[in-house]
Amino acid sequence: MTNWSFITTHGLILATIAKHPRSTAREIGDVVGVTERTAHKIITDLEDGGYITRTKVGRKNKYTIHPNTPMTEETSDAAVGELLVMLGWKNRRRKTSKAVD
Repeated sequence: MTNWSFITTHGLILATIAKHPRSTAREIGDVVGVTERTAHKIITDLEDGGYITRTKVGRKNKYTIHPNTPMTEETSDAAVGELLVMLGWKNRRRKTSKAVD
């Protein structure tokens, strides 16, 4: 079998963060199969791209996914949250209800 994937390392790290938002970079790297240093770099890329926000909680980080951020591929109008849902992410953020007259 070939040693390649349809999803890039950036996509795999984003999916791992979506499933485990309080994981360390080392834990994220271990899940994806990259070094902690590589995981840190990709996390920074995702943060700089507006896909996640990193918040310090004590000595650890908590990551928040921004599911409405558009993917950068010109062939798709999909937002990153749609890809994450396909990969098994369940967005736990409550939806605000609008008052009905």
